[in-house]
Amino acid sequence: MKKVLFISSTGGHFSELLQLKPLFDKYDSYIITEKDKTNKNYKKEYGDKLYFLPYGTRSKLFSYIFKYFYLCLKTIYLFFKIRPRYIVTTGTHTAVPMCYLGKIFGCKIIFIETFANSKSKTLSGRMIYPIANLFIVQWKEMIKLYPKAVYGGSIYK
Repeated sequence: MKKVLFISSTGGHFSELLQLKPLFDKYDSYIITEKDKTNKNYKKEYGDKLYFLPYGTRSKLFSYIFKYFYLCLKTIYLFFKIRPRYIVTTGTHTAVPMCYLGKIFGCKIIFIETFANSKSKTLSGRMIYPIANLFIVQWKEMIKLYPKAVYGGSIYK
């Protein structure tokens, strides 16, 4: 069974990632997101298949630098613990280090650009686009910005 890691930050990105839930049972799936009060209850549902990274916001830049450094260290630990063959992400900063680490070790990277952006690139999209094996956009207009992308339509059903 293929080992697939689903990773995103919390909030809307995690909500989008959960739209892929039908895929979780088809593969040996793991989920990584940031820990906050809105998603800690998912541990009951996913058990040892769910891991948390520290939540950080760039609005508090000084503490964010240290949290992001810790996030990168924990990312390395989780990558080698899980050893995925595929990494699927809906973005943001939480996913970028995991995608680059995965690419170095031969993982296939699948990036789904957020539904929230229909006219401009996201920072994580710009960073992962060059290394993605499959880059999916949810708005046809985004193909102009990401010419190698595939239009997948809305992730929301």
